Amino acid sequence: MLVREVMTEEVVTVRRTDPVRQAVRVLYAAEVTAAPVLDGDGRLVGVVSEMDLLRGEFQRDPRASARAVLGHGEPVPFLVEEVMTAEVVTVTPATDAVKLIDLMVCRGVKSVPVVEHGRLAGIVSRRDLLSVLARSDEDLRADVLAALREHYPDGPSWEVSVRDGVAELHGHCGEHADRIADLLARTVPGVVRVRHPAG
Repeated sequence: MLVREVMTEEVVTVRRTDPVRQAVRVLYAAEVTAAPVLDGDGRLVGVVSEMDLLRGEFQRDPRASARAVLGHGEPVPFLVEEVMTAEVVTVTPATDAVKLIDLMVCRGVKSVPVVEHGRLAGIVSRRDLLSVLARSDEDLRADVLAALREHYPDGPSWEVSVRDGVAELHGHCGEHADRIADLLARTVPGVVRVRHPAG
């Protein structure tokens, strides 16, 4: 599966010069955990997460300690550019989902901006990936059959079953055709394995 098959194209973004409180409201209203940060020309210059926006926004409550809390502490960040992460991990629409997941695990990020030709093309989150895995076996079977029919409108044909995201293709139509059929089934978002039992 490629990133373009799972990414969200309508991206919630903020500007680097937006006030932190405005960015908080944007993320909260959109129910997203992070947003790409754009400059005045619409170029990606960072990412800001919920945790970035929380930094420095709360002062110690004197009721939580027997000792008096004095002073004002560090100045509160005002602009997004003061709290955003400038070193952004990105992928392209043609990136394999396996590579994307490796990046998410290694970098500990929940979402990754998708960039094409230097411009923001979308964003892909862990929730986007989970939504693909949550698809029903019936829907996956229908998509596998559609992919096979599109490539082989006049035959050959295979019997297809899907259980827990694992697609099985039954029937043999020659080594080359069987190999193509297996590859086509693997391109269906949500299919996690393809088997072609012998016999």
